Amino acid sequence: MKIKRIIYVLLGFISLGLGIIGIILPILPTVPFFLLTTFFFSRGSKRFDDWFKSTKLYKKHMENFLKNRVMTLRGKIVLLSLVSLMLFVSMWFVNNIVVSSVLLLLIVLKYLYFIFKIKTVSKEEYQILRGNKHA
Repeated sequence: MKIKRIIYVLLGFISLGLGIIGIILPILPTVPFFLLTTFFFSRGSKRFDDWFKSTKLYKKHMENFLKNRVMTLRGKIVLLSLVSLMLFVSMWFVNNIVVSSVLLLLIVLKYLYFIFKIKTVSKEEYQILRGNKHA
């Protein structure tokens, strides 16, 4: 079990690094990598999970999404595009109709979830909800 936790922490730091790079390079999305960071740290180490959730990175990019279930249209498009691309690439390389069907179902469910469960707000509304009224 200890090795599994170490792997989760390592994957958490890798996704954290990619998320930070995404802040600098707009082609790489930040939120999906920070979601992965939260996922991996929560399974690997309570200490790292608590640390990440106390950082400005988490508060700026994740807290509003997780607390209020809102995203800007641009945020949704970037997130859905990246995840869809990764799933379509996986479908391309998998030569199994069952696995490809499951991946296609995941793509459809992902879009349904983000369309109907995550509210789309303007950048200004997002900033207000975040508590940063002057952004």
